[in-house]
Amino acid sequence: MSPVLWDLISSPRFQLAATVVASGVTVAGLILGYQAFEQEERLSELKNSIPSLEDHHLKINGLGASSRHIDKEDLRNEALARRAQAGDFDDELILEQLARNRVFLTDEGLAKLRDAFVIVVGVGGVGSHCTAALARSGVSRIRLVDFDQVTLSSLNRHAVATLADVGMPKVQCMYRRMIAITPWVKFDLKKDKFDIDVAEEMLSPWAEDGRQPDFVVDAIDNIDTKVELLKFCHDRGLPVISSAGSGCKSDPTRIMVGDISATTEDPLSRVTRRKLKRLGVHTGIPVVYSVERSGEGKAELIPLSEEEYQKGCVGELSALPNFRARILPVLGTMPAVFGYTLANHIILTISGYPIYYPTVKTRGKLYDSALSYLQGAEERLVKDIESGDPHANVGLKLPISSSDVTYLIEEVYKGKSIITGVPTKLVLIRWRRPEGTTMRRIGSGAVEQKSAELRLRDLVCMTKEEAIQHAEKVLMKKQPLEEVYDKEVIANVEARLAEAEAAEKYLSAA
Repeated sequence: MSPVLWDLISSPRFQLAATVVASGVTVAGLILGYQAFEQEERLSELKNSIPSLEDHHLKINGLGASSRHIDKEDLRNEALARRAQAGDFDDELILEQLARNRVFLTDEGLAKLRDAFVIVVGVGGVGSHCTAALARSGVSRIRLVDFDQVTLSSLNRHAVATLADVGMPKVQCMYRRMIAITPWVKFDLKKDKFDIDVAEEMLSPWAEDGRQPDFVVDAIDNIDTKVELLKFCHDRGLPVISSAGSGCKSDPTRIMVGDISATTEDPLSRVTRRKLKRLGVHTGIPVVYSVERSGEGKAELIPLSEEEYQKGCVGELSALPNFRARILPVLGTMPAVFGYTLANHIILTISGYPIYYPTVKTRGKLYDSALSYLQGAEERLVKDIESGDPHANVGLKLPISSSDVTYLIEEVYKGKSIITGVPTKLVLIRWRRPEGTTMRRIGSGAVEQKSAELRLRDLVCMTKEEAIQHAEKVLMKKQPLEEVYDKEVIANVEARLAEAEAAEKYLSAA
Protein backbone atom coordinates (compact mmCIF):
# COMPACT_ATOMS: atom_id res chain seq x y z
CA MET A 1 0.00 0.00 0.00
CA SER A 2 1.35 3.42 -0.95
CA PRO A 3 2.29 5.82 1.86
CA VAL A 4 -0.21 8.38 0.55
CA LEU A 5 -3.10 5.93 0.69
CA TRP A 6 -2.00 4.72 4.13
CA ASP A 7 -1.91 8.27 5.44
CA LEU A 8 -5.40 8.86 4.02
CA ILE A 9 -7.11 5.90 5.65
CA SER A 10 -5.20 6.47 8.90
CA SER A 11 -6.52 10.01 9.08
CA PRO A 12 -9.05 10.59 11.91
CA ARG A 13 -11.16 12.62 9.48
CA PHE A 14 -11.40 9.70 7.03
CA GLN A 15 -12.25 7.26 9.79
CA LEU A 16 -14.99 9.59 11.03
CA ALA A 17 -16.45 9.90 7.50
CA ALA A 18 -16.36 6.12 7.03
CA THR A 19 -18.19 5.66 10.32
CA VAL A 20 -20.88 8.14 9.25
CA VAL A 21 -21.40 6.38 5.90
CA ALA A 22 -21.59 2.95 7.55
CA SER A 23 -24.07 4.26 10.07
CA GLY A 24 -26.17 5.80 7.29
CA VAL A 25 -26.28 2.52 5.40
CA THR A 26 -27.28 0.70 8.57
CA VAL A 27 -30.01 3.21 9.39
CA ALA A 28 -31.33 3.12 5.80
CA GLY A 29 -31.44 -0.64 5.95
CA LEU A 30 -33.32 -0.54 9.23
CA ILE A 31 -35.80 2.02 7.90
CA LEU A 32 -36.49 0.05 4.71
CA GLY A 33 -36.75 -3.15 6.69
CA TYR A 34 -39.16 -1.54 9.14
CA GLN A 35 -41.27 -0.14 6.28
CA ALA A 36 -41.46 -3.55 4.66
CA PHE A 37 -42.35 -5.12 8.00
CA GLU A 38 -44.96 -2.43 8.68
CA GLN A 39 -46.47 -2.92 5.23
CA GLU A 40 -46.63 -6.67 5.75
CA GLU A 41 -48.25 -6.10 9.11
CA ARG A 42 -50.90 -3.83 7.57
CA LEU A 43 -51.65 -6.36 4.85
CA SER A 44 -51.82 -9.21 7.35
CA GLU A 45 -54.03 -7.18 9.66
CA LEU A 46 -56.35 -6.39 6.76
CA LYS A 47 -56.68 -10.04 5.76
CA ASN A 48 -57.21 -11.17 9.35
CA SER A 49 -59.89 -8.55 9.90
CA ILE A 50 -62.23 -10.01 7.27
CA PRO A 51 -65.36 -11.33 9.02
CA SER A 52 -65.87 -15.04 9.42
CA LEU A 53 -67.84 -16.97 6.84
CA GLU A 54 -70.71 -17.81 9.16
CA ASP A 55 -72.92 -15.17 7.56
CA HIS A 56 -74.31 -16.85 4.44
CA HIS A 57 -76.95 -14.21 3.72
CA LEU A 58 -74.71 -11.81 1.81
CA LYS A 59 -76.08 -10.44 -1.44
CA ILE A 60 -73.97 -9.45 -4.40
CA ASN A 61 -74.32 -5.66 -4.58
CA GLY A 62 -78.06 -5.77 -4.15
CA LEU A 63 -78.77 -8.20 -6.96
CA GLY A 64 -78.99 -11.15 -4.66
CA ALA A 65 -77.36 -14.51 -5.07
CA SER A 66 -77.88 -16.36 -8.31
CA SER A 67 -79.28 -19.85 -8.38
CA ARG A 68 -75.79 -21.32 -8.27
CA HIS A 69 -73.96 -21.88 -4.97
CA ILE A 70 -71.84 -18.94 -3.83
CA ASP A 71 -68.52 -20.31 -2.66
CA LYS A 72 -66.56 -19.19 0.37
CA GLU A 73 -64.16 -17.08 -1.66
CA ASP A 74 -67.09 -15.04 -2.99
CA LEU A 75 -68.26 -14.40 0.55
CA ARG A 76 -64.81 -13.33 1.71
CA ASN A 77 -64.39 -11.00 -1.29
CA GLU A 78 -67.82 -9.49 -0.74
CA ALA A 79 -67.11 -8.91 2.94
CA LEU A 80 -63.80 -7.22 2.16
CA ALA A 81 -65.37 -5.15 -0.62
CA ARG A 82 -68.08 -3.85 1.71
CA ARG A 83 -65.48 -2.72 4.20
CA ALA A 84 -63.20 -1.25 1.54
CA GLN A 85 -65.99 0.67 -0.17
CA ALA A 86 -67.02 2.05 3.21
CA GLY A 87 -63.50 3.49 3.57
CA ASP A 88 -62.06 0.83 5.87
CA PHE A 89 -59.05 0.04 3.69
CA ASP A 90 -55.46 1.21 4.05
CA ASP A 91 -54.90 3.86 1.38
CA GLU A 92 -51.18 3.09 1.29
CA LEU A 93 -52.00 -0.41 0.08
CA ILE A 94 -54.22 1.01 -2.68
CA LEU A 95 -51.46 3.39 -3.76
CA GLU A 96 -48.96 0.56 -3.87
CA GLN A 97 -51.29 -1.49 -6.06
CA LEU A 98 -51.58 1.54 -8.34
CA ALA A 99 -47.89 2.44 -8.08
CA ARG A 100 -47.06 1.97 -11.77
CA ASN A 101 -49.97 4.16 -12.85
CA ARG A 102 -49.03 6.67 -10.17
CA VAL A 103 -45.49 7.24 -11.49
CA PHE A 104 -46.80 7.36 -15.07
CA LEU A 105 -49.73 9.72 -14.55
CA THR A 106 -48.25 11.62 -11.57
CA ASP A 107 -49.99 12.03 -8.22
CA GLU A 108 -52.30 14.69 -9.63
CA GLY A 109 -53.34 12.58 -12.62
CA LEU A 110 -53.96 9.50 -10.49
CA ALA A 111 -56.01 11.55 -8.03
CA LYS A 112 -58.28 12.67 -10.87
CA LEU A 113 -58.67 9.07 -12.00
CA ARG A 114 -59.48 7.85 -8.49
CA ASP A 115 -62.16 10.52 -8.21
CA ALA A 116 -63.77 9.62 -11.55
CA PHE A 117 -67.15 8.10 -12.34
CA VAL A 118 -67.48 6.05 -15.56
CA ILE A 119 -70.52 4.29 -17.03
CA VAL A 120 -70.00 1.23 -19.24
CA VAL A 121 -73.02 0.27 -21.34
CA GLY A 122 -72.55 -3.28 -22.61
CA VAL A 123 -70.39 -5.67 -20.59
CA GLY A 124 -69.62 -8.27 -23.23
CA GLY A 125 -66.23 -8.87 -24.83
CA VAL A 126 -65.33 -5.21 -25.39
CA GLY A 127 -67.05 -3.75 -22.33
CA SER A 128 -65.68 -6.33 -19.89
CA HIS A 129 -62.06 -5.68 -20.87
CA CYS A 130 -62.65 -1.93 -20.72
CA THR A 131 -64.18 -2.23 -17.24
CA ALA A 132 -61.36 -4.41 -15.93
CA ALA A 133 -58.74 -1.96 -17.18
CA LEU A 134 -60.55 1.04 -15.67
CA ALA A 135 -60.89 -0.61 -12.25
CA ARG A 136 -57.29 -1.84 -12.23
CA SER A 137 -56.08 1.63 -13.18
CA GLY A 138 -57.82 3.43 -10.33
CA VAL A 139 -61.31 4.56 -11.42
CA SER A 140 -63.23 4.31 -8.17
CA ARG A 141 -66.87 4.49 -9.32
CA ILE A 142 -68.16 2.40 -12.19
CA ARG A 143 -71.74 1.78 -13.30
CA LEU A 144 -72.33 -1.33 -15.42
CA VAL A 145 -75.38 -1.57 -17.70
CA ASP A 146 -76.24 -4.85 -19.43
CA PHE A 147 -79.36 -7.03 -19.59
CA ASP A 148 -77.61 -10.18 -20.84
CA GLN A 149 -76.19 -13.30 -19.20
CA VAL A 150 -72.88 -15.06 -19.65
CA THR A 151 -73.08 -17.87 -22.22
CA LEU A 152 -70.63 -20.54 -23.25
CA SER A 153 -69.86 -18.60 -26.42
CA SER A 154 -68.97 -15.57 -24.27
CA LEU A 155 -65.92 -17.31 -22.85
CA ASN A 156 -63.71 -16.87 -25.90
CA ARG A 157 -63.62 -13.09 -25.41
CA HIS A 158 -64.99 -12.06 -21.99
CA ALA A 159 -62.39 -10.56 -19.66
CA VAL A 160 -63.24 -12.42 -16.45
CA ALA A 161 -66.08 -14.93 -17.00
CA THR A 162 -65.48 -18.61 -16.26
CA LEU A 163 -67.52 -21.77 -16.77
CA ALA A 164 -68.92 -21.27 -13.28
CA ASP A 165 -70.37 -17.93 -14.41
CA VAL A 166 -72.40 -19.27 -17.34
CA GLY A 167 -76.02 -18.23 -16.81
CA MET A 168 -75.07 -15.40 -14.46
CA PRO A 169 -75.92 -11.78 -15.39
CA LYS A 170 -72.88 -10.19 -17.00
CA VAL A 171 -72.95 -7.23 -14.62
CA GLN A 172 -72.93 -9.55 -11.61
CA CYS A 173 -70.16 -11.68 -13.10
CA MET A 174 -68.05 -8.57 -13.63
CA TYR A 175 -68.66 -7.35 -10.10
CA ARG A 176 -67.97 -10.78 -8.61
CA ARG A 177 -64.55 -10.99 -10.24
CA MET A 178 -63.46 -7.37 -9.92
CA ILE A 179 -64.04 -7.05 -6.16
CA ALA A 180 -61.46 -9.80 -5.74
CA ILE A 181 -58.92 -7.52 -7.48
CA THR A 182 -59.99 -3.98 -6.57
CA PRO A 183 -62.31 -4.24 -3.53
CA TRP A 184 -62.32 -0.48 -2.97
CA VAL A 185 -63.97 0.27 -6.34
CA LYS A 186 -67.68 1.05 -5.99
CA PHE A 187 -69.91 -0.59 -8.60
CA ASP A 188 -73.48 0.28 -9.47
CA LEU A 189 -75.09 -2.61 -11.35
CA LYS A 190 -77.99 -2.11 -13.79
CA LYS A 191 -79.25 -5.44 -15.10
CA ASP A 192 -81.42 -3.87 -17.77
CA LYS A 193 -81.47 -3.31 -21.52
CA PHE A 194 -80.50 0.24 -22.39
CA ASP A 195 -82.92 2.22 -24.51
CA ILE A 196 -84.13 5.79 -24.70
CA ASP A 197 -86.97 5.16 -22.24
CA VAL A 198 -84.53 4.38 -19.41
CA ALA A 199 -81.66 6.62 -20.55
CA GLU A 200 -82.23 9.22 -17.83
CA GLU A 201 -81.95 6.60 -15.11
CA MET A 202 -79.09 4.62 -16.63
CA LEU A 203 -76.93 7.70 -17.24
CA SER A 204 -77.95 9.60 -14.11
CA PRO A 205 -75.39 11.12 -11.70
CA TRP A 206 -73.76 9.02 -8.98
CA ALA A 207 -76.33 8.72 -6.20
CA GLU A 208 -74.07 9.47 -3.25
CA ASP A 209 -72.77 12.87 -4.35
CA GLY A 210 -74.63 13.76 -7.57
CA ARG A 211 -71.47 13.64 -9.67
CA GLN A 212 -72.08 13.54 -13.41
CA PRO A 213 -70.29 10.76 -15.31
CA ASP A 214 -66.81 11.71 -16.45
CA PHE A 215 -67.22 9.29 -19.35
CA VAL A 216 -69.82 7.00 -20.87
CA VAL A 217 -68.62 3.94 -22.78
CA ASP A 218 -70.71 2.68 -25.68
CA ALA A 219 -69.91 -1.03 -26.01
CA ILE A 220 -73.27 -1.92 -27.57
CA ASP A 221 -73.46 -4.03 -30.73
CA ASN A 222 -77.03 -3.12 -31.69
CA ILE A 223 -77.22 -0.15 -34.06
CA ASP A 224 -80.51 1.42 -32.94
CA THR A 225 -79.58 1.23 -29.26
CA LYS A 226 -76.10 2.55 -30.00
CA VAL A 227 -77.55 5.53 -31.84
CA GLU A 228 -79.94 6.29 -28.98
CA LEU A 229 -77.10 6.26 -26.45
CA LEU A 230 -74.77 8.44 -28.53
CA LYS A 231 -77.54 10.92 -29.38
CA PHE A 232 -78.57 11.19 -25.72
CA CYS A 233 -74.97 11.83 -24.59
CA HIS A 234 -74.31 14.30 -27.40
CA ASP A 235 -77.40 16.36 -26.65
CA ARG A 236 -76.63 16.53 -22.92
CA GLY A 237 -72.90 17.15 -23.21
CA LEU A 238 -71.92 13.86 -21.57
CA PRO A 239 -68.43 12.75 -22.61
CA VAL A 240 -68.86 9.49 -24.53
CA ILE A 241 -66.64 7.15 -26.52
CA SER A 242 -68.01 4.49 -28.84
CA SER A 243 -66.68 1.10 -29.89
CA ALA A 244 -67.10 0.05 -33.48
CA GLY A 245 -67.44 -3.59 -34.43
CA SER A 246 -64.63 -6.03 -33.58
CA GLY A 247 -66.31 -8.84 -35.50
CA CYS A 248 -64.43 -10.17 -38.53
CA LYS A 249 -61.33 -8.18 -37.50
CA SER A 250 -57.92 -9.81 -37.02
CA ASP A 251 -55.23 -7.09 -37.23
CA PRO A 252 -54.68 -5.21 -33.95
CA THR A 253 -52.29 -2.79 -35.65
CA ARG A 254 -55.19 -1.37 -37.68
CA ILE A 255 -57.23 -0.22 -34.69
CA MET A 256 -57.57 3.55 -34.51
CA VAL A 257 -59.18 6.24 -32.38
CA GLY A 258 -60.86 9.03 -34.31
CA ASP A 259 -63.96 11.13 -34.72
CA ILE A 260 -67.04 9.29 -35.89
CA SER A 261 -66.98 11.36 -39.08
CA ALA A 262 -63.72 9.61 -40.09
CA THR A 263 -64.81 6.00 -39.60
CA THR A 264 -65.43 5.26 -43.27
CA GLU A 265 -63.90 1.78 -43.22
CA ASP A 266 -66.07 0.27 -40.50
CA PRO A 267 -69.55 -1.00 -41.46
CA LEU A 268 -71.08 -0.68 -37.97
CA SER A 269 -69.79 2.89 -37.55
CA ARG A 270 -70.83 3.80 -41.08
CA VAL A 271 -74.46 2.87 -40.47
CA THR A 272 -74.34 4.45 -37.00
CA ARG A 273 -72.91 7.64 -38.49
CA ARG A 274 -75.66 7.82 -41.10
CA LYS A 275 -78.42 7.48 -38.54
CA LEU A 276 -76.81 10.08 -36.29
CA LYS A 277 -76.54 12.50 -39.22
CA ARG A 278 -80.27 12.21 -39.74
CA LEU A 279 -80.67 13.20 -36.10
CA GLY A 280 -78.38 16.21 -36.51
CA VAL A 281 -75.20 14.69 -35.01
CA HIS A 282 -72.32 14.90 -37.48
CA THR A 283 -69.16 14.96 -35.39
CA GLY A 284 -67.77 15.25 -31.87
CA ILE A 285 -67.92 11.58 -30.81
CA PRO A 286 -64.63 9.65 -30.51
CA VAL A 287 -64.76 6.09 -31.81
CA VAL A 288 -62.45 3.10 -31.51
CA TYR A 289 -62.57 1.37 -34.88
CA SER A 290 -60.52 -0.72 -37.29
CA VAL A 291 -59.38 0.31 -40.76
CA GLU A 292 -58.71 -3.31 -41.64
CA ARG A 293 -60.32 -4.30 -44.93
CA SER A 294 -61.95 -7.58 -45.71
CA GLY A 295 -60.17 -9.82 -48.15
CA GLU A 296 -59.98 -13.25 -49.65
CA GLY A 297 -59.84 -15.93 -46.98
CA LYS A 298 -60.87 -13.56 -44.17
CA ALA A 299 -63.93 -14.04 -41.97
CA GLU A 300 -67.07 -12.30 -43.17
CA LEU A 301 -70.53 -11.61 -41.78
CA ILE A 302 -72.63 -13.50 -44.29
CA PRO A 303 -76.04 -11.88 -44.80
CA LEU A 304 -79.13 -13.98 -44.25
CA SER A 305 -80.18 -15.85 -47.35
CA GLU A 306 -82.91 -14.48 -49.58
CA GLU A 307 -84.96 -17.51 -48.57
CA GLU A 308 -84.97 -16.32 -44.96
CA TYR A 309 -86.02 -12.82 -46.00
CA GLN A 310 -88.87 -14.20 -48.06
CA LYS A 311 -90.20 -15.98 -44.99
CA GLY A 312 -90.64 -12.60 -43.32
CA CYS A 313 -90.34 -11.77 -39.60
CA VAL A 314 -86.56 -11.94 -39.69
CA GLY A 315 -86.48 -10.25 -36.29
CA GLU A 316 -88.03 -13.33 -34.72
CA LEU A 317 -84.74 -15.14 -35.28
CA SER A 318 -83.04 -12.98 -32.65
CA ALA A 319 -83.28 -13.17 -28.87
CA LEU A 320 -84.73 -9.66 -28.61
CA PRO A 321 -86.41 -7.33 -31.10
CA ASN A 322 -83.91 -5.44 -33.29
CA PHE A 323 -80.97 -7.50 -32.04
CA ARG A 324 -78.75 -9.37 -34.44
CA ALA A 325 -80.08 -12.69 -35.67
CA ARG A 326 -76.74 -14.22 -36.59
CA ILE A 327 -73.57 -15.31 -34.82
CA LEU A 328 -70.76 -12.85 -35.48
CA PRO A 329 -67.35 -14.31 -36.36
CA VAL A 330 -65.18 -12.90 -33.56
CA LEU A 331 -61.52 -13.62 -32.90
CA GLY A 332 -61.31 -13.64 -29.11
CA THR A 333 -58.30 -11.31 -28.94
CA MET A 334 -59.86 -8.41 -30.85
CA PRO A 335 -62.62 -7.35 -28.40
CA ALA A 336 -59.91 -7.15 -25.74
CA VAL A 337 -57.84 -4.77 -27.89
CA PHE A 338 -60.92 -2.63 -28.56
CA GLY A 339 -61.80 -2.62 -24.84
CA TYR A 340 -58.31 -1.68 -23.70
CA THR A 341 -58.15 1.07 -26.31
CA LEU A 342 -61.41 2.51 -24.97
CA ALA A 343 -60.08 2.37 -21.41
CA ASN A 344 -56.75 3.86 -22.46
CA HIS A 345 -58.46 6.88 -24.02
CA ILE A 346 -60.57 7.43 -20.91
CA ILE A 347 -57.63 7.06 -18.51
CA LEU A 348 -55.48 9.52 -20.43
CA THR A 349 -58.30 12.02 -20.92
CA ILE A 350 -59.44 12.09 -17.30
CA SER A 351 -55.90 12.23 -15.91
CA GLY A 352 -54.91 15.02 -18.30
CA TYR A 353 -52.16 13.05 -20.02
CA PRO A 354 -51.28 14.34 -23.53
CA ILE A 355 -52.97 12.46 -26.38
CA TYR A 356 -51.77 12.69 -29.97
CA TYR A 357 -53.56 10.35 -32.34
CA PRO A 358 -52.32 10.13 -35.93
CA THR A 359 -54.76 11.45 -38.47
CA VAL A 360 -56.19 8.66 -40.60
CA LYS A 361 -55.52 9.42 -44.23
CA THR A 362 -58.74 9.42 -46.20
CA ARG A 363 -59.32 9.81 -49.90
CA GLY A 364 -61.98 12.46 -49.66
CA LYS A 365 -60.94 14.20 -52.89
CA LEU A 366 -61.03 10.90 -54.75
CA TYR A 367 -64.59 10.19 -53.53
CA ASP A 368 -65.76 13.68 -54.46
CA SER A 369 -64.16 13.33 -57.87
CA ALA A 370 -65.76 9.91 -58.39
CA LEU A 371 -69.19 11.28 -57.49
CA SER A 372 -68.70 14.24 -59.80
CA TYR A 373 -67.69 11.95 -62.66
CA LEU A 374 -70.74 9.74 -62.06
CA GLN A 375 -72.95 12.83 -62.15
CA GLY A 376 -71.54 13.82 -65.54
CA ALA A 377 -71.74 10.29 -66.94
CA GLU A 378 -75.42 9.98 -65.95
CA GLU A 379 -76.17 13.39 -67.49
CA ARG A 380 -74.60 12.33 -70.78
CA LEU A 381 -76.44 8.99 -70.75
CA VAL A 382 -79.83 10.58 -70.09
CA LYS A 383 -79.25 13.14 -72.85
CA ASP A 384 -78.39 10.34 -75.27
CA ILE A 385 -81.45 8.29 -74.32
CA GLU A 386 -83.92 11.17 -74.04
CA SER A 387 -83.11 13.28 -77.06
CA GLY A 388 -79.90 12.16 -78.62
CA ASP A 389 -78.58 15.67 -77.99
CA PRO A 390 -75.40 15.52 -75.87
CA HIS A 391 -75.63 19.26 -75.22
CA ALA A 392 -79.18 19.31 -73.84
CA ASN A 393 -79.61 20.77 -70.36
CA VAL A 394 -80.81 18.11 -67.94
CA GLY A 395 -80.00 19.20 -64.35
CA LEU A 396 -80.03 15.63 -63.03
CA LYS A 397 -79.87 14.67 -59.35
CA LEU A 398 -78.38 11.40 -58.16
CA PRO A 399 -79.70 9.13 -55.36
CA ILE A 400 -76.07 8.30 -54.52
CA SER A 401 -74.24 9.95 -51.61
CA SER A 402 -70.54 10.41 -50.93
CA SER A 403 -70.86 7.69 -48.28
CA ASP A 404 -72.24 5.32 -50.93
CA VAL A 405 -69.29 6.17 -53.16
CA THR A 406 -66.86 5.48 -50.31
CA TYR A 407 -68.53 2.17 -49.53
CA LEU A 408 -68.46 0.97 -53.12
CA ILE A 409 -64.87 2.00 -53.83
CA GLU A 410 -63.29 0.88 -50.58
CA GLU A 411 -65.36 -2.07 -49.44
CA VAL A 412 -66.92 -3.60 -52.52
CA TYR A 413 -64.08 -2.93 -54.96
CA LYS A 414 -61.27 -2.91 -52.36
CA GLY A 415 -59.91 0.43 -53.57
CA LYS A 416 -58.96 -0.86 -57.02
CA SER A 417 -60.26 -0.91 -60.58
CA ILE A 418 -62.29 -4.06 -61.29
CA ILE A 419 -60.78 -4.10 -64.79
CA THR A 420 -57.04 -3.79 -64.15
CA GLY A 421 -56.56 -3.52 -60.38
CA VAL A 422 -55.09 -0.01 -60.67
CA PRO A 423 -55.72 1.93 -57.38
CA THR A 424 -55.53 5.53 -58.66
CA LYS A 425 -57.91 7.97 -60.38
CA LEU A 426 -60.90 5.78 -59.55
CA VAL A 427 -64.46 6.60 -60.61
CA LEU A 428 -67.84 4.90 -60.66
CA ILE A 429 -69.90 4.23 -63.76
CA ARG A 430 -72.86 2.10 -64.86
CA TRP A 431 -71.94 -1.42 -65.90
CA ARG A 432 -74.84 -1.88 -68.35
CA ARG A 433 -76.74 0.52 -70.57
CA PRO A 434 -80.36 0.69 -69.33
CA GLU A 435 -83.06 -0.49 -71.71
CA GLY A 436 -85.11 2.68 -71.33
CA THR A 437 -84.86 6.08 -69.77
CA THR A 438 -83.45 6.31 -66.25
CA MET A 439 -84.76 9.80 -65.51
CA ARG A 440 -87.59 10.35 -63.05
CA ARG A 441 -89.53 13.61 -63.09
CA ILE A 442 -91.37 15.04 -60.09
CA GLY A 443 -93.33 18.26 -60.47
CA SER A 444 -93.10 20.61 -63.44
CA GLY A 445 -91.85 24.01 -64.45
CA ALA A 446 -89.75 25.85 -61.91
CA VAL A 447 -90.27 23.19 -59.24
CA GLU A 448 -89.56 20.20 -61.45
CA GLN A 449 -87.03 17.72 -60.08
CA LYS A 450 -85.14 15.34 -62.33
CA SER A 451 -83.36 12.38 -60.82
CA ALA A 452 -81.70 9.22 -62.09
CA GLU A 453 -82.95 5.74 -61.24
CA LEU A 454 -79.63 4.46 -60.03
CA ARG A 455 -78.70 1.83 -57.47
CA LEU A 456 -75.46 0.58 -55.98
CA ARG A 457 -75.89 -2.70 -57.86
CA ASP A 458 -75.66 -0.77 -61.18
CA LEU A 459 -72.18 0.67 -60.58
CA VAL A 460 -68.64 -0.56 -61.10
CA CYS A 461 -65.30 0.95 -60.11
CA MET A 462 -62.73 1.74 -62.83
CA THR A 463 -59.99 4.24 -63.50
CA LYS A 464 -61.14 7.40 -65.25
CA GLU A 465 -59.46 6.34 -68.48
CA GLU A 466 -61.14 2.93 -68.39
CA ALA A 467 -64.51 4.52 -67.63
CA ILE A 468 -64.24 6.83 -70.65
CA GLN A 469 -63.67 3.81 -72.91
CA HIS A 470 -66.48 1.87 -71.17
CA ALA A 471 -68.94 4.74 -71.60
CA GLU A 472 -68.06 5.13 -75.26
CA LYS A 473 -68.31 1.45 -76.19
CA VAL A 474 -70.95 0.01 -73.82
CA LEU A 475 -73.20 2.90 -72.74
CA MET A 476 -73.25 4.99 -75.92
CA LYS A 477 -72.56 2.56 -78.77
CA LYS A 478 -74.43 -0.32 -77.06
CA GLN A 479 -71.60 -2.75 -77.65
CA PRO A 480 -72.16 -6.09 -75.79
CA LEU A 481 -70.06 -6.55 -72.66
CA GLU A 482 -68.79 -9.88 -73.99
CA GLU A 483 -67.14 -8.06 -76.91
CA VAL A 484 -65.39 -5.59 -74.63
CA TYR A 485 -64.28 -7.71 -71.66
CA ASP A 486 -63.15 -11.29 -71.15
CA LYS A 487 -65.14 -13.84 -69.15
CA GLU A 488 -63.02 -13.50 -65.99
CA VAL A 489 -63.57 -9.73 -65.76
CA ILE A 490 -67.31 -10.13 -66.34
CA ALA A 491 -67.54 -12.85 -63.66
CA ASN A 492 -65.64 -10.66 -61.16
CA VAL A 493 -67.91 -7.71 -61.88
CA GLU A 494 -71.08 -9.78 -61.47
CA ALA A 495 -69.84 -11.04 -58.09
CA ARG A 496 -69.20 -7.46 -56.90
CA LEU A 497 -72.58 -6.27 -58.16
CA ALA A 498 -74.25 -9.07 -56.20
CA GLU A 499 -72.33 -7.97 -53.09
CA ALA A 500 -73.50 -4.39 -53.57
CA GLU A 501 -77.08 -5.58 -54.04
CA ALA A 502 -76.95 -7.54 -50.80
CA ALA A 503 -75.57 -4.50 -48.99
CA GLU A 504 -78.43 -2.30 -50.18
CA LYS A 505 -80.75 -4.01 -47.68
CA TYR A 506 -78.69 -2.62 -44.81
CA LEU A 507 -77.62 0.71 -46.28
CA SER A 508 -81.14 1.66 -47.33
CA ALA A 509 -82.37 0.99 -43.80
CA ALA A 510 -79.58 3.04 -42.22
